[in-house]
Amino acid sequence: MLQPLKVAQTPESKFREYLMTRPKPQRFTEAQRKLVEFIFSAHDHFDAEQLCAELEKSGLEVSRATVYRTLAKLVDAGLLRQIHLGQRQVYEHDYGYPEHAHLHCESCGKMIEFESPQLEQLVAEICGKHHFQGKRFNLLVHGQCVDCNRARGAQRRLDLI
Repeated sequence: MLQPLKVAQTPESKFREYLMTRPKPQRFTEAQRKLVEFIFSAHDHFDAEQLCAELEKSGLEVSRATVYRTLAKLVDAGLLRQIHLGQRQVYEHDYGYPEHAHLHCESCGKMIEFESPQLEQLVAEICGKHHFQGKRFNLLVHGQCVDCNRARGAQRRLDLI
């Protein structure tokens, strides 16, 4: 589990600042406030439909359109990161978390986050070699987690009987 970093602003105040500094300033609505508070109350990977279902289960009334529009703005503001998993797009906290990469189990959908100073150094070296100003990286390794590998191995043994 990644440990959050100390940040100067709360996600809510950072998002409010983002909305106010847009070419055409936008107001920070109560629905957006509820949504930001809900999203940043726990660190998890989620897609928009999962978020809508969790909001409904929690009794928070936020329209589906507001969810989708706000997610796009949160990504643009640098608060969330969007990860493409084939046809599915999941979101995770970007603001307040260290640079990290992911392992994605294609069988059960589990996402494993990990930090790697060696990987960060390699990315910095590659950027330097190409005179490229890197901001962040997003490594996603697809495969199978240990639990799914075990289950697959057990099924194969049963097939041999």
